Amino acid sequence: MTDVVRLESVSKIYGRGQSAVAALREMSVGIPRGSFTAVMGPSGSGKSTFLHCSAGLDVPSSGSVRLGGTELAGMNESALTELRRRRVGFVFQAFNLVSALTVLENITLPLRLAGAKVDGAWLAEIVGRVGLDGRTGHRPAQLSGGQQQRVAIARALVTRPEVVFGDEPTGALDTMTARDVLVLLREVVSSLGQTVVMVTHDPVAASYADTVLFLADGRIVDSMAAPTAEKVAERMTRLGAWN
Repeated sequence: MTDVVRLESVSKIYGRGQSAVAALREMSVGIPRGSFTAVMGPSGSGKSTFLHCSAGLDVPSSGSVRLGGTELAGMNESALTELRRRRVGFVFQAFNLVSALTVLENITLPLRLAGAKVDGAWLAEIVGRVGLDGRTGHRPAQLSGGQQQRVAIARALVTRPEVVFGDEPTGALDTMTARDVLVLLREVVSSLGQTVVMVTHDPVAASYADTVLFLADGRIVDSMAAPTAEKVAERMTRLGAWN
């Protein structure tokens, strides 16, 4: 299985001199294509920085970040913006929908920003898979939190990205709604062959992944295949802190 994202000796330093803080320290890891990876660790462990550097939202201080065959280090901001629009999907805790747009307009927004044509058949498949048939003319305020997150997932998938990054995608949802969203993310990996990388603090959310990466002090200190919520919680306890 080839890696869709590959980090080699990536460090990220914020600040200078005495006030310098190392958010990532010489991190090397690959994310296999068609996999579901959860990223966990105590507060300040580097989870968000890892996601931002992997997705081209931030630039590492040193090291190599590759998306597919493309080296991100050294790309300027306009090139990174173009890459993110076409090749990366994002799902955030706060949904980040545009309130004035309909569900359909929110889903297709990345294509319009990129000047790309909407594939009607693919759009219809995504809308059906995320359970939004009959809701496409609604605006975000007319939807539940879970439905809004489904719109965000559909928006992340519409460009057929190489990888979807989720930053606490279930953090603002109740337990039952969160489970529905996690099942959906699991489905897009299993059924569509999508690659998903999800930062989370929730062991139950992590249990839907194929692999969990555990971070501490800017390094990957452990990993777990075939995770269960109980095993993840135990491992997090051993790391000494919760988010």
